[in-house]
Amino acid sequence: MLLEIQKQLFARDLAKLVEEIEHYPTNESLWVVKDGISNSGGNLVLHLCGNLNHFIGAQLGETGYVRQRDREFSDTGLSKEDLIGKVRFTANMVAESLDKLDEKDLAKTYPIEVMGKEWPNRLLPIAPGYTLKLPPRPNKLS
Repeated sequence: MLLEIQKQLFARDLAKLVEEIEHYPTNESLWVVKDGISNSGGNLVLHLCGNLNHFIGAQLGETGYVRQRDREFSDTGLSKEDLIGKVRFTANMVAESLDKLDEKDLAKTYPIEVMGKEWPNRLLPIAPGYTLKLPPRPNKLS
């Protein structure tokens, strides 16, 4: 039951992320960094996909994903369609990885320490970065 709820939550939230990306007025606006905000919306999307591919795909789904965290913050210029494709790929990967688990797996300890601590698998929806919120969409480039 808990696994099914987790799959539904990830699917819902990643679908919402696609909607957020679609609402940016231009491809360029995804990469604007406004005063007081550290990262562009596009880079936060890349970071979220990197987090989920690492913490769920590589660790639980054994996908073989190798994270390049620095690129999540240095890559720029991807189109809305490219970012949406990455989010949809990530959503499919999360579902497939969770499908490999059963309820007994949730009682196990997560394969790696996170923030210097051991965690049970059942807490995976709070994987670091999962609750990222994109910065406000600019109405136009300034």
